[in-house]
Amino acid sequence: MINLSLYSGSILWLGLLLSLVMVQWLVASASKARQPGAIPGMAPEQERAHKSFVFRAWRTHQNTIENLGTMLGAGVFAIFTGANPVWTQVCIAIMVIARFAHMVLYYSIATNKNPSPRTWFFMLAWFANCALIVLGFIALFSAS
Repeated sequence: MINLSLYSGSILWLGLLLSLVMVQWLVASASKARQPGAIPGMAPEQERAHKSFVFRAWRTHQNTIENLGTMLGAGVFAIFTGANPVWTQVCIAIMVIARFAHMVLYYSIATNKNPSPRTWFFMLAWFANCALIVLGFIALFSAS
C-alpha cells in the first residue's frame, strides 16, 4: 500500500502543473479574443509566426498540452510504483519550473531560431520527465 502522504509535495507540484496549463490557456484565449475578427476555435494566423504574441501564447499552451500526458503520467506512475518520494518530488519540481521558464521565454522572445533559449528549458523538463519514468521503473522492478 502506498502512503500518499509521502508524496504530498509531488502532488502539489502536479497541481501547479495543471494550474500552469490553465494560466496558459487563459493567456492564449484572452490574447486571441482581443484580436479584430477573432473566431473562436480557430488557430491564430501562422503568417507572422513567432513575431505575433498571440501565436506564441497559443504555441506555449499547445506545447504544454502536447507534453502534459507524459508529464502527468510519469508523475502518477512514479507515485503509484512507490518511487523514492524525495527524488519524485525533485523531478516533478524541476519539470514544472522548467515548463514555467519555457513559458516566460516563449512569451517574451520572438524568435524562429532553433535552438532558442526556451529550448534549453524544454529539454530540462524533458530530461526530468525521463528521470521520473526511470524512477518508476526502478521502484517497480525492485518491488518484485
